[in-house]
Amino acid sequence: MRRSEKKALKKSALLLTAGALAVGLAACGSGNEPAANTGGASNEAAANTGTSGGDSGKKVTITFQNIYPDETSVTNKIMKELVADYEAANPNIKIELDSLNTDQQKLKLKTQAASKEVPDITIVNPAAQMKPFVDAGVLAPLNDMLDQNGLKDTFQKGLLDYYSFDGNVYALPDGNNIEVVYYNKDLFAQAGITDVPKTFDEMLEDVKALKAKGITPIAIGEKDTWTGSFLFMNILLRTNGGPGFLQDVMDGKKDFNDPAFTEAVDAFQELVQAGAFPEGATSIDANAGGNIFKTGKAAMFIIGSWETGNIDASSVAGKVGAFSFPTVNGKGDVNQFMLAPGSGFAISANSKHPQETKDFLNYFMTNFPKKKFELKDAVGLGQVVEGDFAAAGYSDLAVGILDLFKSVSGGDLAFDNTMNPAVAQAHLSSIQNLFVQKVDSKQVAKEHQDAFAANK
Repeated sequence: MRRSEKKALKKSALLLTAGALAVGLAACGSGNEPAANTGGASNEAAANTGTSGGDSGKKVTITFQNIYPDETSVTNKIMKELVADYEAANPNIKIELDSLNTDQQKLKLKTQAASKEVPDITIVNPAAQMKPFVDAGVLAPLNDMLDQNGLKDTFQKGLLDYYSFDGNVYALPDGNNIEVVYYNKDLFAQAGITDVPKTFDEMLEDVKALKAKGITPIAIGEKDTWTGSFLFMNILLRTNGGPGFLQDVMDGKKDFNDPAFTEAVDAFQELVQAGAFPEGATSIDANAGGNIFKTGKAAMFIIGSWETGNIDASSVAGKVGAFSFPTVNGKGDVNQFMLAPGSGFAISANSKHPQETKDFLNYFMTNFPKKKFELKDAVGLGQVVEGDFAAAGYSDLAVGILDLFKSVSGGDLAFDNTMNPAVAQAHLSSIQNLFVQKVDSKQVAKEHQDAFAANK
């Protein structure tokens, strides 16, 4: 990664913090509808045949690759509703959904990109993860489409920087989240736990107490390797005493043999050895792992705030609270979070229907926040929402998550959004292996450092 790109990542991390604060502060606003609601008339025009070119009269099929296969999720419902509405208004446009889980989609996109056969709309992750696709020329710039209907102004300030290269925006994010620890209050009570853990040692004690009661302590689906990595990075954020470890490695100020990294590996393995996770976690995908928590079979779920709406729509609704990841060995600031700018919708540079595809994505993203707000799923949205969440009937959990957003004082991006893909893959495999066997932390550090040295 070039120095200019490293600086851009540093800058955008600060901007994301500001964006997280912005959405939290706006949530307690005047009770108005979300900002996107104000564009209703122009949105209808874009959806119809008018001047936007959304329906030219010819039969067009747009392939929409996505990562929302879980039919119980609110986002899956929103996606299908918006597609149905658009097809009804544009009878010559057919939106064909290709719904895959995250790891399946990443693998499929790599194959498609290698043969220059990227679907009309696909999903990319921000920063370092999407850069190879931009460099390969398989993604279309979206600047012109962002200027339609004021769409660009609906995104939180600075958020689009994660999806921009050389002045062009190549993807539009579905969210802007922080990672939190969701917990089932009833299961905590069954295990005799009276308060949320403030330290990692307390979390370990809670894990043991839950395990003794036959309750799965922490839900996870590590078949999709990003889940374990995301949890691990919370620990590293604490043992490093704050954000910036990976940036320091890239800048040559630290390496993976640093005590902060090995201490994080040791702490992570303490969770594994204590039986914190489901049996066979590496054979469970992320959706199935999340459903262990959402069906009341696990006490904690360490994941992005995007899950709030899904939890409120599940059988554990009303029983769940959330807290920030605790300090580790007395280190770290609980107001610093793993930051998760969302997966981004990108358009193929080789689409046979570029204008129709851009018109549909403009419609989708202009109406996405409205649907999210209406269906009580706007927590962690990357677009500005100025509605009064409490007055709109959002849950105590949702309002509590918004309060956590207000406390954000900094944080880190995920490993695979920071390091180049080769180093990221080595990391993901290394962390996944810790679910299967205990490994000396110095060996784990060496695996990481060797991969970094070989792929600078």
